[in-house]
Amino acid sequence: MTVLDHRPTATPAPFTRPANRPLLALAALMAVTAVVTAVLAVVDPVQIVGRNGWLKPLKFAISIGIYAVTIAWLLDRLPERRQRAGRIVAGVITAALVVEIVIITGAVAAGTTSHFNVSSPLATTLWATMGTAIAVVWLVTLVLAALLWRSPDDAARQLAIRAGLVLGLAGMAVAFLMTTPTPEQLDGFAGVAGAHAVGVPDDGPGLPLLGWSTTGGDLRVPHFVGMHALQALPLLTLALEALARRLPALADPGTRFRVVAVVSGGYAALLALLTLQALAGIPVTEPLGFLG
Repeated sequence: MTVLDHRPTATPAPFTRPANRPLLALAALMAVTAVVTAVLAVVDPVQIVGRNGWLKPLKFAISIGIYAVTIAWLLDRLPERRQRAGRIVAGVITAALVVEIVIITGAVAAGTTSHFNVSSPLATTLWATMGTAIAVVWLVTLVLAALLWRSPDDAARQLAIRAGLVLGLAGMAVAFLMTTPTPEQLDGFAGVAGAHAVGVPDDGPGLPLLGWSTTGGDLRVPHFVGMHALQALPLLTLALEALARRLPALADPGTRFRVVAVVSGGYAALLALLTLQALAGIPVTEPLGFLG
């Protein structure tokens, strides 16, 4: 049997296993948080570092909610003998992300920043706690990748899950580059250690809502693109399977595998280029600036 063989297997109904319950509860909580912070962004547009402060927890709530649903779907791929490990993964991820969103939202309510804030012992402790929580999420996602490396899916889905997890972990890891103090911060301590932007201040001009710098590099761009490989590549395989009903060529598992392989390779190249572009201090609005 070759790697391209299609081996239909029975899969559980989505989101029915116990491991998914905390993740689905987290997703529901994030939906409520997104609605509340969206309203607050309109009725109480508190300005923090030059931007509407409530947009940060709004964006994080949406991102965490999508991530929680994705991990729940991935846990459905685990065989029964690994369900206990799946429950541990779900519990740890849920707890860590609740800690993160509570700190982010609480900081906005207090009229201050959460990320890179070391202006006081309390702020430093909260920032360290949040950083530890995210590191734990990264490590547990790595464990999930190992558990799912041999998923009971056909070759295309298996590749999409593997590539999505690897690229997702790479995108998440980009966040660690943001924690390094900038030369300006080292020259004159002002209670901040780390930055999203490269070569320009974090409070400079940025894209609407996203806030990505339009005057310098921004590590949030590859961070965002890499993390969402977790959704993009598995969704690609589902789309290919749906199109197979109309396009006979896609009914061949080998064809779907090759399409996923090409897209995964392109996605990896894009992530690498966006990371290099950000580190070079080139804004995302100048996609060809890296070549110049």
